[in-house]
Amino acid sequence: MSKRDYYEILGVPKTSSVEEVKKAYRKAAMQYHPDRNPGNKEAEEKFKEATEAYEVLSDQDKRSRYDRFGHEGVRQGADFHDWANSNPNDIFSVFNDIFGGGLGGSIFDDFFGSGTRTRSRSGASAGERGSDLKISAKLTLEEIATGVEKKVKIKRQEKCQTCGGSGAKAGSGTSTCQTCGGTGEIRRATRTMFGQFVNIVQCTACGGTGRIIKDPCPTCSGGGRVNGESTIKVKIPPGVSEGNYLTLRGEGNAGRRGGPGGDLIVIIEEAPHQHFKRDGDDVIYELELSFPEAVLGSEVEVPTLTGRAKLKIEPGIQSGKILRMRDK
Repeated sequence: MSKRDYYEILGVPKTSSVEEVKKAYRKAAMQYHPDRNPGNKEAEEKFKEATEAYEVLSDQDKRSRYDRFGHEGVRQGADFHDWANSNPNDIFSVFNDIFGGGLGGSIFDDFFGSGTRTRSRSGASAGERGSDLKISAKLTLEEIATGVEKKVKIKRQEKCQTCGGSGAKAGSGTSTCQTCGGTGEIRRATRTMFGQFVNIVQCTACGGTGRIIKDPCPTCSGGGRVNGESTIKVKIPPGVSEGNYLTLRGEGNAGRRGGPGGDLIVIIEEAPHQHFKRDGDDVIYELELSFPEAVLGSEVEVPTLTGRAKLKIEPGIQSGKILRMRDK
């Protein structure tokens, strides 16, 4: 069967600009997208045709080959997609490749909602990522100056040791989720001013895994994780400031059914000091002198973050004078 002319498919002249081609494709995508025409094979084929035409006519090199040699010229290109024999499930991943990145966002996102086709090639997801945890670490100025390793005790969801995080009882299997048919996703219809759209969302029955546990683990009741308490070592470098934070990858709540763990975010708090105030990397100490010391000069001991040190006072010093002690 001979292929239709790409310009004819999109309804644009050979002199059309890339923007005009894009606009024509938007219109065709709105009209023939499978989510708007469930079960309509004719619409699906027209959608494939329009996507193939757009991929060629929006690319300067492919378009030049097509204008000179027709369909055969494009077929000889190394990166040509055989849409006619492609897997219907793969067309959406290529669709996102075409419109992502350089065009400033996917047309698919613009019209059908962001993230509607984020499933993996195999369909179901590989478990749910654990949530992040946030804790505060209160440090003294001495600890901030030198750096410190803190041990913090946190309560978090941890991987169930009985089932290894699978959620299934030992020796028990899983079955295909009847709600989503094993894909890990379900269709959700939404009415808008453009008509009814169908978004693809994670199946809540199986948590996006596509599998239902036949016999849940008695320890975690099928969740794959349990409440626990752990002590974590946090190495804090010198010079941190109030509000800075450290991220410990994977030390948050455990993932669900084998998913990756969340992160532990440690937020730095600065404890008030008995003697000092901090100003960036400097430490300020207010020194009180007697009248004779100020007039005649003196040598006094002052506290520092590393111990006491001697400071020379010149005769006739005035109140409010700033003296600097380097590296103290």
